[in-house]
Amino acid sequence: MQIVVSDEIEQVCPRFVGAAVEAQVVNTPYCAELWEEIHRWEERFRRELTTESLKELPGIAATRAVYKKCGKDPSRYRPASEQLIRRMLQGKELYQIDTLVDLVNLASIAYGYSIGGFDADKMVGDTLTLGVGREGEPYEGIGRGLLNIAGLPVYRDLQGGVGTPTSDHERTKMTLGTTHLLVLINGYDGNEERVSQNAAFIQQLIRSYAQSDGGTVTLYR
Repeated sequence: MQIVVSDEIEQVCPRFVGAAVEAQVVNTPYCAELWEEIHRWEERFRRELTTESLKELPGIAATRAVYKKCGKDPSRYRPASEQLIRRMLQGKELYQIDTLVDLVNLASIAYGYSIGGFDADKMVGDTLTLGVGREGEPYEGIGRGLLNIAGLPVYRDLQGGVGTPTSDHERTKMTLGTTHLLVLINGYDGNEERVSQNAAFIQQLIRSYAQSDGGTVTLYR
């Protein structure tokens, strides 16, 4: 999959760096060992963060800043990484969906980046372009119904939007039948080293929990 960063994004975030992890995987309904790892991260964050201080994590702070530059209120349309950690800090259990979704959520929590996880076989075409959502652009967020993505960064394939830092699209979501995984890490803080570490962490997770060789990593900007 080729990924193109549009001029729209470069103007509001010239330091943007992303990473794509692509792998063949086997999904399962639930993985106890993965959830033990998730709970360890929960305990750590509850010791170290509050619902206010989490906004200062570099990956979250940078994503919120880009939202504002694009004209979106980051407190109304929270980045997914912030939503997940905030839920932990409020003492709520994370939603358990399936192993692929759960491990992508863990990778987002661990590094603070909003990460999109997709069934690559559902993409239309071989190119994704990262741009900015337009007024009236149709978009069905996973479990959210129609979502107003005007002013949100959005990845589009030939058919339309597939992912934003707030919610991915129903059309390309992962399911138990997913075997071709594509994960996109959005480094709006421009920290290539940390984005690469996050990608390596995802590879480790899918090797451990999704019967994969870890796949390949491609950086893009």
